[in-house]
Amino acid sequence: MKALVQEESFAGTLYIVPTPIGNLGDITQRALTVLSGVDLIAAEDTRHTRLLLQHFSITAHLFALHAHNEQQKTELLLTKLQERQSIALVSDAGTPLINDPGYHLVRRCRKAGIRIVPLPGPCAAVTALSASGLPTNSFCYEGFLPARTKARCDTLHVLAQEPRTLIFYESTHRLLDSLQDIASELGGRRYVVLARELSKTWESIYGAPVNDLLAWIKEDENRRKGEMVLVVAGYRADKKALPADALRTLALLQKELPLKKAASLTADIYGIKKRVLYRYAIDHQEA
Repeated sequence: MKALVQEESFAGTLYIVPTPIGNLGDITQRALTVLSGVDLIAAEDTRHTRLLLQHFSITAHLFALHAHNEQQKTELLLTKLQERQSIALVSDAGTPLINDPGYHLVRRCRKAGIRIVPLPGPCAAVTALSASGLPTNSFCYEGFLPARTKARCDTLHVLAQEPRTLIFYESTHRLLDSLQDIASELGGRRYVVLARELSKTWESIYGAPVNDLLAWIKEDENRRKGEMVLVVAGYRADKKALPADALRTLALLQKELPLKKAASLTADIYGIKKRVLYRYAIDHQEA
């Protein structure tokens, strides 16, 4: 194995190496050290990675590992690691495995007891989240939404009452459809941040209720171009809304008791004001 400095001098190691999502200045010195020193670089697209390496004057042996061949090539890479060779895993941009290949290789390495060293670095999802102004203490990364409308709506329907901040990747040609489905399934007032072309020349980060965001994007065709991340506010229950369980109980009691009594008992059970339940029942009486 080529000589690596200090903590990077491990033979038979798989390094997970994040690469810039746009601005080449975001690569870390540690990433450059690893890429310069390993025996082999497993890359999602060798042509793309070769350009990155040439920019930093790094010569290395490249091996194509992508979504279409990962399961077939994993055993070969595992053998090389067991022979004490060192391998760096990279994707086209950002942190490998985050919506990119590498899962099968890492899983097999874990099972085989191969040393895995993950390097910190760029990730579009986390970068967008950090600037979104939405809660960051708890979030849910969902990758790309399904391409087909029904599957996309079904996914959003399941997530409609997810309280954590949601993060999606989206493509240029599906952006408007996805935002329209978000409005349909999550509500037109759900706040969404569109982070586009992060770390690049035309970077923009804009947030608004999804109906307003749609209108803003339609004003300028350029606003739907590039690589995009959608950061969506989590579900927040309407504090004025009555609990569904309380309403079901009220409906059941109304079948057997006068309305005032049913409202009184339901109020005692759920700690709700009797007059609120009584008014709800009056307003929703069948004609």
